[in-house]
Amino acid sequence: MKFTAVFFDFGGVVLSSPFEAFNHYETSCGLPTDFIRTVNATNPDTNAWARFERNEVSFDQFCDQFEAECRAAGHPVVAREVMPLLAGEIRPAMVQAIRCCRRRLITACLTNNWARFDDGPADQASSEAQDALALFHHVIESSKVGVRKPDRRFYELACEMCSVEPSEVVFLDDLGVNLKPAAALGMTTIKVIDPAAALRQLEDLVGFPLA
Repeated sequence: MKFTAVFFDFGGVVLSSPFEAFNHYETSCGLPTDFIRTVNATNPDTNAWARFERNEVSFDQFCDQFEAECRAAGHPVVAREVMPLLAGEIRPAMVQAIRCCRRRLITACLTNNWARFDDGPADQASSEAQDALALFHHVIESSKVGVRKPDRRFYELACEMCSVEPSEVVFLDDLGVNLKPAAALGMTTIKVIDPAAALRQLEDLVGFPLA
């Protein structure tokens, strides 16, 4: 099969998974393991996190709503302490793979993120991460397009922006819930659990070295 594009998630693929940082925070605060992830998975289309990533609420509104959701789930959480945990660490091998793919294929980053607010968190990406984002031909951001993964429309917009059909795309994400609609559209998907294993899969699919 000939592919013409590779789509990459950002946090959890190009950057280390924020869930690891969440777990460290939960341990330090005496919260149950995966508590934050569970809150974010509850009412996933309408909760505070989803609305913030679609740029429907301000940062202050997000903090109030997210903290209320955490209290309703049984534990207090300070939203402004949670947001920096999303920064993550760059994965050099994944960045190198993007460089290699860019030489031969269309590359795009598909990311759920939030707009910058004056009263909000600092930029999500470090300078290294910004450099990695600059490698992509296209960056599709939930905060700018008004929809987010796993909404089918998000993937359709990405294909339209890149002028490709879903069947021409390999898509890497660390969450199965984000991969299912992409696969249903016809994309070939790779779930990134072990980044090295995921890159071997991608290399087999595209047919050229990624290191």
